[in-house]
Amino acid sequence: MLHTTHKAWSLTMSLNQYRPKGNVRGDMAVLLCALGLSLIGLLVISSASVVVSYEQFGTNNVFLAKQAIAFIIGCIGLISASLIDYRRWRQWATPLLIVSILAVLAVHLPFGISIGGARRWIEIGPFLFQPSELLKLSFILFTAAWLDKKGSHITDLRKGIIPFGILMLVMMGIIIIQKDLGTTLVVTVIGAVMVFISGARIQHLVAGLCIGLVLFYGFIRIESFRYDRLMSFLNPQADVQGAGYQINQARLAIGSGNVWGLGFGQSRQKYLYLPQVQTDAIFAIMVEELGFVRVIGILLIFIYMAVKGFRIARRAPDRFSKLVACGIASWIIFQLFVNISGIMGLIPLTGIPIPFISYGGSSLVVLLLGAGILYNISRNAKAHV
Repeated sequence: MLHTTHKAWSLTMSLNQYRPKGNVRGDMAVLLCALGLSLIGLLVISSASVVVSYEQFGTNNVFLAKQAIAFIIGCIGLISASLIDYRRWRQWATPLLIVSILAVLAVHLPFGISIGGARRWIEIGPFLFQPSELLKLSFILFTAAWLDKKGSHITDLRKGIIPFGILMLVMMGIIIIQKDLGTTLVVTVIGAVMVFISGARIQHLVAGLCIGLVLFYGFIRIESFRYDRLMSFLNPQADVQGAGYQINQARLAIGSGNVWGLGFGQSRQKYLYLPQVQTDAIFAIMVEELGFVRVIGILLIFIYMAVKGFRIARRAPDRFSKLVACGIASWIIFQLFVNISGIMGLIPLTGIPIPFISYGGSSLVVLLLGAGILYNISRNAKAHV
């Protein structure tokens, strides 16, 4: 009995080293938003994916079941990250980034999986893991640690901006090998936001933006499918059965939703008319079934979570946590913006999923982990600014 009690006490003491030193209660709204959006995602996937699931697997709920498993794993990650002192991530940032990069490169080995012409997944038993999702979070942690270390040198072109630019070029090159322009765009914008928050000069950022635009145009031109997407964005009616098919079908779904929607489960476009209904195009199915009023309510949850993230950054106890919080909040809101803008025809389609809601276990697990880190930072936040 005494031996068992001693072991339990030892385990508790060993875990205490990872917990925050303060007793401040964290911002529960961050966790509630993340969990709420994830549950909404499960609900939407349960409807949007039934037809394509039956078409591919002979049963209706394969995508829902896999997403539910990812949600459980993600909740474990969220709870763990909310308890682990955020300062630990500074120590783990470089090893985690290296592991993420190696995993991204590993998709080109024999156990890498190609879907729709893109090789971005690693097969782990019955599940697929997309390393680029982990790369987003590890990039945020590494960049925050790097910018914190640079301090005021970030304003210096030679000591700060050029090394950061080289880091960004390396990251872009690693991701673009997978033909994943959407993730490249998200990582680039996250990096730009973080370097801006760290105090970089505006003229340096403008110069970097110009270089980035030139590079992105080059990325579009070297791949015919990207160029076709750009052309279909500029003129969606030019090839309604080809490059413009998805965007036109998405518009039909969104237009059909009207104010209150057709009703949950009543989508017409999910009957194999609209491609990628459970991932890239899930927003169109949401509007079609739930209507604009309900979907706007869901979008307000995203906005509220992002605002909370930036407020946590404002009250963060140190520069590293401030940059991490800004990076995570920027990641969530910008990825949401890119998906919705693409599916509504405001920007070219990128294939980026909606955070927490689109089908994708890797994305959901990593996002919930990020939400846990954000919560832990809030536990250590200053009482006032």
